[in-house]
Amino acid sequence: MGDITGFLKYPRELPARRPVPVRLRDWKEVYEPLPVETARQQGARCMDCGIPFCHEGCPLGNLIPEWNDLVYRDDWSEAIERLHVTNNFPEFTGRLCPAPCEGSCVLGINDDPVTIERIEYEIIERAWAEGWVSPVVPAVPTGKRVAVVGSGPSGLAAAQQLARAGHQVVVFERAEKPGGLLRYGIPEFKMEKAVLDRRLDQMVSEGVEFRCRVSVGESAAEVRGALAPDVTLVGARDLADQFDSVVLAGGATLPRDLPVPGRDLAGIHLAMDYLKPSNLVQEGVLKSSLISAEGKHVVIIGGGDTGADCLGTVHRQRALSVHQLEIMPQPPPDRAGDNPWPTWPLILRTSAALEEGGERVFSVTTAEFLDDGSGHVRALRGEEVEVVYDDSGRPEFRPVEGSQFELPCELVLLALGFLGTERDGVVAELGLEVTARGTVAADPSWSTNVGGVFVCGDMTRGQSLIVWAIAEGRSAAASVDRYLMGQTALPAPIVPGQLALR
Repeated sequence: MGDITGFLKYPRELPARRPVPVRLRDWKEVYEPLPVETARQQGARCMDCGIPFCHEGCPLGNLIPEWNDLVYRDDWSEAIERLHVTNNFPEFTGRLCPAPCEGSCVLGINDDPVTIERIEYEIIERAWAEGWVSPVVPAVPTGKRVAVVGSGPSGLAAAQQLARAGHQVVVFERAEKPGGLLRYGIPEFKMEKAVLDRRLDQMVSEGVEFRCRVSVGESAAEVRGALAPDVTLVGARDLADQFDSVVLAGGATLPRDLPVPGRDLAGIHLAMDYLKPSNLVQEGVLKSSLISAEGKHVVIIGGGDTGADCLGTVHRQRALSVHQLEIMPQPPPDRAGDNPWPTWPLILRTSAALEEGGERVFSVTTAEFLDDGSGHVRALRGEEVEVVYDDSGRPEFRPVEGSQFELPCELVLLALGFLGTERDGVVAELGLEVTARGTVAADPSWSTNVGGVFVCGDMTRGQSLIVWAIAEGRSAAASVDRYLMGQTALPAPIVPGQLALR
């Protein structure tokens, strides 16, 4: 702890966001640079607590007080060394993680918490700028081959760890390029794809092979039916026979739909069906998206991160108006009495996309969509709801009498979350056990009911945070390494006891 009074001298400070009228004209990230001296002052706010609860809040077990202090001391090269010990991709978490570590910061008991996430961002960006991020190539190859199915954050973390352990790693991805939701779900204004591509280049230099446009699981072709003609189909059993081990990291990609009257009208789309082509336009793969908000009244159903991604995209496509609907009541501005530190603060937050415009509407549900007479949606009919809890504490949403309303809309985006992993394809072909929550079952070693086949990330946890995905990918890699070699030196941030919490 270099400055014992830092938390008294310096207030919490984040970089300014670029002016709304400016950033709506492009797709670049929204934040201005943070001066180095400001970053050092923010590092000085860390109190080096005797019991750093930020560790408990971070699934990766990041050594937060250590690199906070190193930033304050202006020792950036050592800071990135400490950060990379626990986190393969701090440039991803520094942009996309909701920072549960900050919710557990001891300073947050009676003050604003340390800007942990932003300091993480500053460390890794300084490291890339200085050339300190280089390939880590193992000295001795093991001769073992591992297939990783899925190239989202959990699959990338598992692949990088296994490659560094000396295994030959091949990552299979059915999309055009690797990255999963990092590439096709996260808009450019939250993370420019150059940030992803530079890390993928490092992984290639470390020996990881990426095979894109490859769908694993022969039965997937019949069920999806929409695979591009140049996508190669690979049998899941064939893959298991060709490799010494298989890691499944396909995510929780089965979307939650909204089965109400009028759902089949034109103009109503799942969030990912909207976000992916929008991102492909920014990558230059498509000239324009078939789904655009330009000149339209838009309704986004769902108030989470995916809804915010849709909102920012809608703004940049110049929608006439946007309403974002949320069935839950509006959170309080500060912690409620039943939400004490160090639990995650359930408070009202305003994302950069919300700052750009749109109206949030809480405690409402959708009753039906209305036809314009040509088979296209013209309005949403909804009603207010109140929350009533049953004996088990589960919420029940009851309509409020006389609260019906209509919202005009020509575009509706459903951002209602996900129901688990796809049941066809690799899951069906391998006969993997599926939990009641729709996720692939795994034991504490991340092993499925099929020998040599492991699973990690959202595919077994369910829809969750990027920091959990990376942590589980790292832990699964350690289990695979132990399975192949009898022992492992790879770290496993998620201990077996935490598996029961999923």
